[in-house]
Amino acid sequence: TRPENDYMTSCAKELALLALMDKTGYDMIQVNGQRKYGGPPPGWDGPPPPRGCEVFVGKIPRDMYEDELVPLFERAGRIYEFRLMMEFSGENRGYAFVMYINRDGAQRAIQMLDNHEIRPGKYIGVCVSLDNCRLFIGSIPKDKRKEEILEEMKKVTEGVMDVIVYPSSGDKTKNRGFAFVEYESHKAAAMARRKLIPGTFQLWGHSIQVDWAEPEKDVDEEVMQRVRVLYVRNLMLSTTEETLRQEFSRFKPGSVERVKKLTDYGFVHYRHRDDALAALGLMNGAAIDGAIIEVKTVV
Repeated sequence: TRPENDYMTSCAKELALLALMDKTGYDMIQVNGQRKYGGPPPGWDGPPPPRGCEVFVGKIPRDMYEDELVPLFERAGRIYEFRLMMEFSGENRGYAFVMYINRDGAQRAIQMLDNHEIRPGKYIGVCVSLDNCRLFIGSIPKDKRKEEILEEMKKVTEGVMDVIVYPSSGDKTKNRGFAFVEYESHKAAAMARRKLIPGTFQLWGHSIQVDWAEPEKDVDEEVMQRVRVLYVRNLMLSTTEETLRQEFSRFKPGSVERVKKLTDYGFVHYRHRDDALAALGLMNGAAIDGAIIEVKTVV
């Protein structure tokens, strides 16, 4: 009968999960609609792995569980934590997050298992998980300094690590009316976002806008091999292309191929990748014509 079959299936699932835990020594708990395997793994000492070690897995068959998924993903490297999203019914929600002990494991998982046929005619998707820790805060009074914004955000939310504020291109004593707030974890950022939802919260008497900031992409080594162009922002309107060329080739005259400046940002092209990467390290946070500039690679 149907209830008997369901009961037998449920027992078989539980036995399979218990066998997996017994074999690997990992713990498993269910909390807030997700089942966590590991995090940390047995014998782990120290902080969790850095950003870039986690992958998102989509299109998982709803009746597939850790006893099948974990051995598959272990082929790519040692797993720090496997989080399977669960329905109340006991089925999974079709997706999971797998954190490896290092970035190599995550990269291998993407190469090996993206578009992998996990069951006949069923293909999973695997990509880097964007564990975003940064919020965008808009409609901030333009006369507030970085220190004031940082102090205020620490008062109203927990886990604040830093605030990034860009000065106005016309008047460096004022901000541009927005800031980025960096939190210690994705969870802290998510809780802050929930608290600061527009219409329910004010800073200095102003209703603020809150959203996820675009997460910074972790650039892989292969892409870094090709980098020769730098993006420079927060320039003074009066700074010239010639000044940029001089400042960015000061460490090695003749290394800059060409420069293009547009209002308060610009692009510096180098002849060789090594020079571009050296300039990135030297010039990010440097001052040009009294403005502290930000430099990033263009990929």
